Amino acid sequence: MSGSAPRSRSRVLALGVALAFVAVGGQLVRLALQNEGASTIRVSMMSTPSSTLARPDIVDRNGRLLATDVQMPSLYADPHLIQDADEAAERLGRMFSGLDVRALRSSLADKTKRFVWIRRGLTPAMAQRVHNLGIPGVLFVDEIRRTYPAGRLGGHILGRVDIDNRGTSGIERHIDEVGASEAAHGARLSARAPVRLSLDLSVMHALDDELKSAMERYDAPGAAGLVMDVRTGEIVAAVSRPGADPAMAEEVLDPERIDKVAAGTFELGSIVKLVTVALALETGKTLDSLVDTSEPLKAGRFTIEDLHPLGRPMSVAEVFVHSSNVGAGQLALSAGAEAQQAFFEKLGLWSPLKTEVSAGPEPLKPAQVGRIEQITLAFGHGLAVTPLQFAAASAALMNGGTAVTPTFLVRDEDAAGARVVSARTSALLREVMRRNVTDPSGTGRRADVAGFEVGGKTGTAEMAVRGGYRKKSVIASFMGTFPASDPRFVTLIMLFEPRGQESTGGEITAGRNAAPTTARVIERIAPLLGVAAKAS
Repeated sequence: MSGSAPRSRSRVLALGVALAFVAVGGQLVRLALQNEGASTIRVSMMSTPSSTLARPDIVDRNGRLLATDVQMPSLYADPHLIQDADEAAERLGRMFSGLDVRALRSSLADKTKRFVWIRRGLTPAMAQRVHNLGIPGVLFVDEIRRTYPAGRLGGHILGRVDIDNRGTSGIERHIDEVGASEAAHGARLSARAPVRLSLDLSVMHALDDELKSAMERYDAPGAAGLVMDVRTGEIVAAVSRPGADPAMAEEVLDPERIDKVAAGTFELGSIVKLVTVALALETGKTLDSLVDTSEPLKAGRFTIEDLHPLGRPMSVAEVFVHSSNVGAGQLALSAGAEAQQAFFEKLGLWSPLKTEVSAGPEPLKPAQVGRIEQITLAFGHGLAVTPLQFAAASAALMNGGTAVTPTFLVRDEDAAGARVVSARTSALLREVMRRNVTDPSGTGRRADVAGFEVGGKTGTAEMAVRGGYRKKSVIASFMGTFPASDPRFVTLIMLFEPRGQESTGGEITAGRNAAPTTARVIERIAPLLGVAAKAS
């Protein structure tokens, strides 16, 4: 009996403990059910009310980083936990410039709210400063923010994102349009493969540096340039100055910082004579065909003259090399208005050019093409297109005669487009482009670079303003190609409103500024692009 009593007491004790656990468990379940709503509030309070996107990295053609997502702290408040709304608003107002203290005070005082944004995307240093304030109810949550390691370099092409990391322009918008971004869960970064652009960051840097130097050298407030592969249509470099940092909305939206390469339309002047000569060759002329340039060309009340008239007939090649407006006008009249307009359309110069970066602006063109319009179109006045459009047309004229579709994405093979001119015409155009650089009287002679067979055409167009043109304010352009005997690339360099310098003899024409700038650019970028110099 003595042994059975302790065992009985042990069983009673164990049963008591078990019942106690059951009671505690039941109480916990009851409390959980009673506080289900409060738990939900706490969870929602810690969740951002926005729908943020996780984005893939953007890299150049060689894998160098151009854009990436990073985790950054954002600052919010739970008014339910704020002890003194006035004091909290005042202290935060001293911390952040531009903060609407009155509106914040009102929000913090509203105890029905559980989430109020204060400032999103803080730097670690700023987050630490706010943390040190020790304001109850002021809290942090990690979010995704887009950063651009190259700053303004490539900014126009990359575009920008909004506060929720959604693309609003450029390649960033394209990423969303093709479904390459995804909803972010918390601050999780994207695991998708990077978006690889056709741009070469080294070539971009060299082009940007030379444009910056040219602006200083020729006292020009703006400049733009691009480099395009004539076979694939890939844009290897595109720079517009002044640039825009994608991380700074005020710069991206500043009209003074518009992307001059793909978003601005301009009358390009005499570089359009490349198109006019191409049309002449396609309609039966040869480089040796004579054109009557002995007298100015009249159209109604207008008289077209050459800057340096020879006073005699010129060959088609001489019209190009001497950049004769009279000769170009005669060639256009000979081809006819219908053929001229059809040729512009065939080359993609009569309608907007769509790329991954933008839909492209509508070209500014005459409502009807009469005699005077035929003449002025022939030398680049009366038609305003984007520089990218004209570069694409020139690439087709240089590559053997097939159209290319410009792209800012890597394209691993040649773009086999429709034929726009014959292989013969393309070969003759390459010849005359080269002659314009090597001929002592050629307008492009200052673009020559030993060993690289540069070809090209100058263009000096008066700046168009409402109701006419601004005298002595020009866009100086040089359309280049290299190596001219078998082109791999076209370049287009533009200087906006350059001023005459002692080094240019006071002149502002493209042959004195855009042409030598092209020479400096090609000399720097050719080795980067794998184009070796030939022994002279």
